[in-house]
Amino acid sequence: MTLERNILLALLAGAALLPFAVTDQYILHLAIMALFYAVLASSLNLVVGYVGEFSLGHTAFLGTGAYTAALLSTQAGMPMWVTIPLAGLVSAVFGFAIGAITLRLQGPYFVIVTLSFAEVLRIIANNWIAVTNGPMGLAGVGQTLFGDVAVTDKAGFFLIMLGIAAVALYLSYRFVYSNAGRAAVAVRENRYVAQSIGVDPFGTAMQAFVLGAFLAGLAGGFYAHYISFVGPEVFRFAFMATMIIMVLLGGKGTLIGPLAGAVIVTVLEEYLREVQELRLTLFGLIVMAIVLFLPNGLMGFIALRREQQAAKPTLNAAKERTV
Repeated sequence: MTLERNILLALLAGAALLPFAVTDQYILHLAIMALFYAVLASSLNLVVGYVGEFSLGHTAFLGTGAYTAALLSTQAGMPMWVTIPLAGLVSAVFGFAIGAITLRLQGPYFVIVTLSFAEVLRIIANNWIAVTNGPMGLAGVGQTLFGDVAVTDKAGFFLIMLGIAAVALYLSYRFVYSNAGRAAVAVRENRYVAQSIGVDPFGTAMQAFVLGAFLAGLAGGFYAHYISFVGPEVFRFAFMATMIIMVLLGGKGTLIGPLAGAVIVTVLEEYLREVQELRLTLFGLIVMAIVLFLPNGLMGFIALRREQQAAKPTLNAAKERTV
């Protein structure tokens, strides 16, 4: 707990220095996208890693947040400090409504229904032309932070995204190390044993689900302002696949794992940009390799190595006594 908290604080402190040390706009863009994906992966990790339910509909909350921020900005002229928190709250309301239905299901039924909700929202965004402008999307989303102050460079967007990431990690940390977080882990390990000791699986999963939806909505709200455009493709499965890869690669059920996965996959995506259509295929192969050789991700592998190193002196002492 203390080690994980200190590492997170060190990472945030180091990231805060980046815009002062780096002026290259391309590198800052990569850093912004890595933070964006880190928030998304962390939000998905609350459901997949701690509750143990495999959601394929997390893009529903990303898209809801993005469209909420875009509509509030283009239609009501609201600045970012208003639209992004409201995007998170609207996504949390959607999360509560969707969770009330889907969290009563388990296993493949939960997976299919959550995927269906994301697809339904994509179809609505694509066809409700009066509100969403259909396939043309909402363009010209404002980049005003507050009052007349507009964000005009990558360094400004990076600091905003870093603030959102800090909020996301703080809320995730508070949840994971609370009684609700420990109850979620109990539900993940064995739902029936958890019930036998008084844990409410549905209520516990709902807390993680709504918090995950809120964080994904915050990320979606930022994405709308950063890109200045939102279209139905924000609900596409490619976002979902990227989130899953990040969580599995870094290590589900840890706070640091999704961050590591987000950085690695963001950099890999840039290196693999030349093989556009093959990227998902290559990522699919990476997921297969992770499942086969690193089932607990990079953080799980590191934890295993640490345990083995710690056990060596004990084993050596036992051998010496035997001799």
